[in-house]
Amino acid sequence: MKFEHFALNVPDPRAQAQWFAQHLGFTITRARPDTPFMHFLADETGRTIVELYSNPKAAIPDYRTMHPLCFHLAVVATDAKAERARLEKAGATLFLEDPQPDGSLLIMMRDPWGVPLQLCQRTVPFPMP
Repeated sequence: MKFEHFALNVPDPRAQAQWFAQHLGFTITRARPDTPFMHFLADETGRTIVELYSNPKAAIPDYRTMHPLCFHLAVVATDAKAERARLEKAGATLFLEDPQPDGSLLIMMRDPWGVPLQLCQRTVPFPMP
């Protein structure tokens, strides 16, 4: 099997998908204009990685109260501090800046809806397709 996507039930998937596209460089690969307003987002490799939707059949979690170690979306950042500053101007908030012993830098933020977002500036990058 291969990974398809990770899905989040959110209050405003259309606005959040636009924010991810504008500020994280994701591409909306599929969108549904009616309930549950599903939006599938791909990273710069073209792989669809996350789905945002709003389905009233389940409660929308209060992401702001959830610790980012429960879950987070992680993105590669070549200059994590610069990306942090840029994303803060776009409405994201800082949770933790976490320098690693190997020189990597992990910065945990929250998007404007409270979903945890991690900026990963690694000294040894993960293999990418």
